Amino acid sequence: MPTIPCPDPLIDQFLDSLWLEKGLADNTRMAYASDLALFNGWLHERGVPLREAGRDIMLDHLAWRLNGGYKARSSARFLSALRGFYRYLLREHLIDLNPTLRIAMPQVGRPLPKVMSEADVEALLKAPDPASVLGLRDRAMLELLYASGLRVTELVSLKFEQVSLRQGVLRVMGKGSAERLVPFGEEALHWLERYLQEARPALAEGFSEALFPSQRGEQMTRQTFWHRVKLHAETAGIRATISPHTLRHAFATHLLNHGADLRTVQMLLGHSDLSTTQIYTHVARVRLQELHAKHHPRG
Repeated sequence: MPTIPCPDPLIDQFLDSLWLEKGLADNTRMAYASDLALFNGWLHERGVPLREAGRDIMLDHLAWRLNGGYKARSSARFLSALRGFYRYLLREHLIDLNPTLRIAMPQVGRPLPKVMSEADVEALLKAPDPASVLGLRDRAMLELLYASGLRVTELVSLKFEQVSLRQGVLRVMGKGSAERLVPFGEEALHWLERYLQEARPALAEGFSEALFPSQRGEQMTRQTFWHRVKLHAETAGIRATISPHTLRHAFATHLLNHGADLRTVQMLLGHSDLSTTQIYTHVARVRLQELHAKHHPRG
């Protein structure tokens, strides 16, 4: 029988403390809650209380995850949640020793993000039909996403008040409640202005604060937007596998390919650590190597 996740008040208290102290993003909080509840259910099947779990049984659980096909990145996230949880219990004097101290983090390879070519991006941007309300909304969203490098969550969460058409900038609230200003170019401004004049009034009906409301006039979900993107990718005949961050990756890599410096891209993406941004230099270098091999006489 598969393990049944088992929530626990201590897990909820730990997650609440993270939210209060570090502004934990909702997606991360949900992932931590799921990981810890699954671990607690696994312990419950073996008659071990959550507060009494030791290093050996934690290693057994990591082995169980490995045998169950969980990827190293998933187990690394689980171990991060586990370490934080038992640090919290120690700090609250609910345990005497942190059992996670001598557990090594699983080795996680860092895959290069899949990047669309500039031609594919152009085809995707032109796929929505601007003659329809939803098509015009989608065109404006895609243009703004590619022009700004926003996370999908940041895009669908945008409020009208966060946009300055005169200055051509967005005021974005990113991870950990970090605010940044993100510029966008004339092409995105053109489609945004057209959308605001011709399509948004029909969607918002004067009530919605969302910059890009759904068909029902509510804030759009990430899932809804991504469903729309996949439809437009099919229309454009794009065969490459794309993900919710594809246009964000394309934004970063295409900037670097055209000479932008890494620090600028870091600020635009809202990365707190430059090492997170440096992966895009690898993508750009791979692309340059491919072009060199294809076109250079001695490639």
